[in-house]
Amino acid sequence: MENMINLSITVNNKAVRLSVSPLKTLASILREDLKLTGTKVGCGEGECGSCTVIVNGSAVYSCLIPAVQLEGAKVKTVEGLSADGKLHPLQLAFIEEGAVHCGFCTPGFLMAADDLLTRKKKPSRDEIAEGLSGNLCRCTGYQKIIAAVEKASAIVKASAIVKASAVGRGK
Repeated sequence: MENMINLSITVNNKAVRLSVSPLKTLASILREDLKLTGTKVGCGEGECGSCTVIVNGSAVYSCLIPAVQLEGAKVKTVEGLSADGKLHPLQLAFIEEGAVHCGFCTPGFLMAADDLLTRKKKPSRDEIAEGLSGNLCRCTGYQKIIAAVEKASAIVKASAIVKASAVGRGK
């Protein structure tokens, strides 16, 4: 039997302890061990972006990250985008703009966009295209995906203004 490692990670703000093969990929851990099947594996070689998740604050291809590199990591998956039963502005915008198409690449695009909007609150159209450039859509829905990220950026910005205004009024 293959050597196993004990792994402690945080996934979507929940502490997780596992015993896994040191070379098992994060994508496999998420899908097989944690039953978080929102993360998709398209190519398994870091070429398509379908498996994109956020690890320690940065977007990564989960199909390329072995368990041995994950001890203590904080992981955010597509399942971690929504909160309190409410869709994230990116999820809403993807639906409203018709950016979902077949849906296979959508989780990866959502996570890449989440990473982008965390780093840059109001990206330009070119910055959005660049930020999503590591993700492929076989349905060629790039224009609607970019429009959805633009829309989500505006929603996030408006939400921040409302929250700041409420804080200013002592709420």
